[in-house]
Amino acid sequence: MSVPVVIDRSPDPERPQAERAHEPSIASWVRSMGATRTGALLLVASTLVAIVWANAWHEGYEAFWDTHLSVGVADLSLEFTLHALVNDALMAIFFFTVGLEVRREFTIGELTSWSRAMVPVAAALCGLVVPTVLYLLVARGSGWESAWGVVISTDTAFLVGGLALVGPRAAGRLRTFLLALAVVDDIGALSIIALVYTEQFTPLPLLVAAVGMVGIWFTRYVPTGRGPIYATLAIVVWLAFLASGVHPTLAGVVVALLVPVYRPTRQDVEHALALARTFRQSPTTEYARAAANSLRESISINERLQSAYAPYVSFVILPVFALANAGVQVSGDVLAAAATSPVAWGVVVALVVGKLVGVLGSTTLVRRLGLGELGPGLTTSRLAGGAALCGVGFTLSLFIIDLAIDDPAVQNEARVGVLVASVLAFALATAIFRATERTSRGAEVGQVLQRPVDPARDHVYGPPDAPLTLVEYGDFQCGFCLKTAGTIQEVVGELGGRLRYVWRHAPLVRYHPNAVAAAEASEAAALQGRFFEFERALFVDQEHQQPADILRRAEELGLDMARFERDLTSSAVAARVRDDMLDAEAMDITAVPTLFINGRRHTGPHDARSLLLALEAAGEAARAATAATAQSAPSAQPSGG
Repeated sequence: MSVPVVIDRSPDPERPQAERAHEPSIASWVRSMGATRTGALLLVASTLVAIVWANAWHEGYEAFWDTHLSVGVADLSLEFTLHALVNDALMAIFFFTVGLEVRREFTIGELTSWSRAMVPVAAALCGLVVPTVLYLLVARGSGWESAWGVVISTDTAFLVGGLALVGPRAAGRLRTFLLALAVVDDIGALSIIALVYTEQFTPLPLLVAAVGMVGIWFTRYVPTGRGPIYATLAIVVWLAFLASGVHPTLAGVVVALLVPVYRPTRQDVEHALALARTFRQSPTTEYARAAANSLRESISINERLQSAYAPYVSFVILPVFALANAGVQVSGDVLAAAATSPVAWGVVVALVVGKLVGVLGSTTLVRRLGLGELGPGLTTSRLAGGAALCGVGFTLSLFIIDLAIDDPAVQNEARVGVLVASVLAFALATAIFRATERTSRGAEVGQVLQRPVDPARDHVYGPPDAPLTLVEYGDFQCGFCLKTAGTIQEVVGELGGRLRYVWRHAPLVRYHPNAVAAAEASEAAALQGRFFEFERALFVDQEHQQPADILRRAEELGLDMARFERDLTSSAVAARVRDDMLDAEAMDITAVPTLFINGRRHTGPHDARSLLLALEAAGEAARAATAATAQSAPSAQPSGG
C-alpha cells in the first residue's frame, strides 16, 4: 500500500477561508431541530388548553369529545365518539409512523448490529421493568395494580423535542442513543397493549387481517401504483383489528412493519440522474413525470411515508390527542385525592425515579461489563440527563390510562400523576444538562482525541506502533483537505516509520452533497483492503464524484464490483461513516481539515514545516513523560524486607 499521492491544487482565493462541518441547510435545520421543538411546544400547548378547557367548562369538554359520528353506507356503518375516533383512528397513524421507525432501525439503522444495539436495548428493557416494579410497590393494595402499563413507556415526541430544547450542544450521539432506546421501548409498550389490555377477542376477523397483511407484503412487487393498494389494504387490516377486539392502533404497527425499507441503490440513483439530465435537455411533461417518478422510487416507501406523515403526526395528531386526553380537572378535590392516591404516587415515582434508575443503571452496568458499544461523547452525566428525560411518559401513558382504568375518578388521579411526573422528569433532565454544560465549559472540549486510534478499526498508514500519530478529520471534496493531503505526503516522507497517519470522515454536507457518498464508497473499498488507493482516486478528481464516477473508479482499481456495490448499500458502511461524523460533532469539530497530533488538537498552520515542528515537539513531550514515569516507578515499588 502506498501513501496517497495527490495533485497539489490550491483552494480558490474567492472561497471562504474556512468551511464548516455539520452545518445543515436552513430547510434541513428546520426539519430536524425546529420541527421537533415546535412539535413538543404544540404538545405542551394542547395539554394546557385541554386542562383549562376541562376546568373552565367541564360539561362542554366532555360533551364535545362525546360527540357521536357515523361513517358508512346504507346498513354498513361504524359508530364512533369523537374521542374514540382520535384514540382509535388518528393514533393508528401515530403508531404507523412508530412502526416505520422500528422497521427502519432494525433494517438499516442503529439496531442492525448487536454490539451497537446492546446498550439501548438493555436500557429500554430495564426502563420498562424497573418502573413497573416501583409502581407495583407503591400502588400495592389500591386495587389498581393492573394499571402498571401506564408507567412503561417513554414519550418519543417529548423525548426528541425535550432534547432539542434543553439538551447539550453536539447532542447527536445522545439523540441517536435515545431514539434507539425509544424504538425498543415502543415495541415493549405496544406488545403489552396487545397482550394485557385487549379485553374482548374474536379471532375470525384476524384471518381477514392476515390476508390483508399478505397482500401488503406482496404489493412491493407491483411495478407502479402501489400507494392506493397500500392504503386500501391498510384500511382493511385496521377494520379487521377493530372487529377482532384487538386495539386497532396496533394495526398501524403491523402494517408499518410490512412496508419495505432499503438504502437507495447506485443503479436507481444513476437512472434518476440520467432522466433528470434528459429533462434538462428536453423539458417536456413526459420527461418531467418520468424523472420525478424515478427520483421518488429510488427512495424506499418506508422513508417516503415517514417524511410524508411526520409533520401531520407532530403538528396535528399528537396535539389533538393531548387535547382529547389531557383534560384533567385540577379542582381542590381532585388534587387532594391525587395527593393521597397510591395510583398517582405510583405513576410519579415509577416514571421519575424508575426510568432514571432503569436506563442509567443498566447503561452503566453494560458499559462496565464491556457488553456493548458506546461512542465518544456519551458521558455518564449526559446519559443521566437522557435517562431523566425518559421519564416523560406522556402520550402512551395517557393512552393506556383509558385502557387500564375504568373508574373516572381514578383516571383523573392517574392523569395528574402523569402530568406531574412529566413536569418533574423534564425539570430534572434540564437541571442535569445545565450542570453538565457548566462543567464542560471549563474542560478542554474538542482539544483531546476522544476515540483512541484503533488499527483494527481505523485507516492507518505507517507502522501501527509508531511513536508519532497524526489523525485527520476531513472531506474528500474539500479543497483545503486536498492541499493538506499533499502536505501530509511531505511529512510522511520526512518522518518515515516514526509516523502513523489516520484518516477519519467529517464530510461537509452543506457544501458538498456528494461527500457522504464518497466517504461511504471509500469504506466499501476499505472492506477489500483498498482504502488509500480509493482515497487517492477521490482526491485526484474532486469535481466528479457522482455514482457513475464512483463505480468507474472502483472498476479501475480492480475491485470486486458485485461486492463493492453490495457494500455501498450496507448498514455497516453507513454506520462507520456516521460514527466518525458523530465523533467529530462530539469534539466540536466545525471545520476541516482538523488535525490531532498524538491525541491533541493541532491549532497552528497546516504547512509541512509547521506540522513537522509540531510533531517533533509532541515527540519530545512524549519522551519526557516516559522518562519521568520511568524515574518515578522505582520509588512507587514497595520495599522488600
